[in-house]
Amino acid sequence: MEEKYLEYLNKDKKFDNITMLGILSLLVVISGCFGFLYEYLFYFFNGGMKTFYWRGGNFLPWINIYATGSIMLYYLTYKYRKKPLKVFLISLLTTGILEYISGWGMLHIAHKRCWDYNNEILNFGNINGFICLRSVLFFAISAILLIYIIIPFIYHLASIINKKIFLTISFTLCSIILLDEFYNLLFARIFNLPRAYDIYSKQGIKYVKFK
Repeated sequence: MEEKYLEYLNKDKKFDNITMLGILSLLVVISGCFGFLYEYLFYFFNGGMKTFYWRGGNFLPWINIYATGSIMLYYLTYKYRKKPLKVFLISLLTTGILEYISGWGMLHIAHKRCWDYNNEILNFGNINGFICLRSVLFFAISAILLIYIIIPFIYHLASIINKKIFLTISFTLCSIILLDEFYNLLFARIFNLPRAYDIYSKQGIKYVKFK
C-alpha cells in the first residue's frame, strides 16, 4: 500500500478520457456530500446544538459549490502534490476567491443570500459576510484531504474495479445527484413545481435563514 501511495505522489497516473470522466463524476458526488455533512454539523453547533439544519436546496444531501470547488482544486493543485504547503496555499487563495465571488454574485444578481458569516461563530476576519478566516482555512485543509486521501482512493478504485462497473457506478451516482440539482435549480422554477425546500419545510425540517 505504501508503495502504491508513493507511486501516486511520484508518477502521473494515466487514465483514458472516459475513465477520467468517471473519476471526476465520483469526485463530484463525494465532495458535494462532504460539503453537506460539514455544513450540517457546523450549523448544528452554530445554532447552539439544539437543531440540525438541512443545507443546500436539493432532496439529496449534496451542495454544488463544494463539488465545483473540488474539481477546480484538483486541476490547480494535483501537479503540486509533492508540495503540501503549496497545495494548502493555492487552495486557501482559490477557495477564498470562489466563495466571495459566489456569495457576492448570488446576493447582487440572484438577490439571495445563502450564507452570512456576520451571523456565525468563529467568523474572525470576515469580509462582508461572504468569507472569513475559518472558512478558507477549513477549505484549504479540505483540499489537503482531497489531494492526499480522496483522489488516491478514487484512483485506486478506478485501477482495481472492472472499468464498466466503475463507470456504471460513477455515472449513475453523479446522474442522480445532477438530476436532483437541475430539478430544484431549473425545472421546478420554470414549471412551478414543488422544490425540495418546499416539501422538506412542510415536513418540519429546519433551514438556516439569512436576512
